[in-house]
Amino acid sequence: MRSTEDLGASHGWRLQRGVLDDGRVVFAKTGTVSPVFTSEAEGLRWLGEVIAVPEVIEVSRDRLVLSWVDTSSPTAAAAERFGRDLARLHRAGAPAFGAPWPGFIADLPMDNARADDWPAFYAARRVLPFVRQARLPARDVALIERAVARFGEVAGPPEPPARIHGDLWNGNVLWSDGRGVLIDPAAHGGHRETDLAMLALFGAPYLDRILGAYQEETPLADGWRGRVPLHQLHPLLVHVVLFGGSYRDSLLEAVARVLAL
Repeated sequence: MRSTEDLGASHGWRLQRGVLDDGRVVFAKTGTVSPVFTSEAEGLRWLGEVIAVPEVIEVSRDRLVLSWVDTSSPTAAAAERFGRDLARLHRAGAPAFGAPWPGFIADLPMDNARADDWPAFYAARRVLPFVRQARLPARDVALIERAVARFGEVAGPPEPPARIHGDLWNGNVLWSDGRGVLIDPAAHGGHRETDLAMLALFGAPYLDRILGAYQEETPLADGWRGRVPLHQLHPLLVHVVLFGGSYRDSLLEAVARVLAL
């Protein structure tokens, strides 16, 4: 690179803004040798067949270089466009639940082995592995296992695998040139309500506009709002694993709402 600017660190990775010899501005993420960068690159390329993402310029087991995304403030119009784009992304579909590359959320591995049934996939590949890592009291684990046992009856009507981002909190949407650009995916074939529940979990600007435009493009199944806590169980467990017990109350509230469905 011709020049670099340090942007700090995240999950142990070093973040930089750089300028290549040909003048292109890039974002670089480097760290210890891991399949996380190649996994992220595969996910970006797959999502990028349908929706705006940064271009993957270089990837190796210890480095990921992406095109730089200039950001701006979100607007209602950009949010509506993003809602329509997200609906089209989900509609593009996936061969099965899961993905052919290793899964990661932040730096935590996830099992992306293929499955044909979403409730079983969600239980075995997303929720239960993180319950085992979260070091929760036995009574909490028992409650979560009760909720997991109900996934098949509370998941709503069966849907085909959607092409989802998989970690779609607001920080992973960059607003640029009147649209939402997706970064840091945990992309896989999943349930489309998962992405929408993630957007709601920590808040997103103009969320009502996003959801309204999404519904106009591809309506959601009846009862989807009641299923939001179901789809938030996994990210809340991830936060308990990463950041500790400060997320326990939110997790248990979501569990209680699933048990009440």
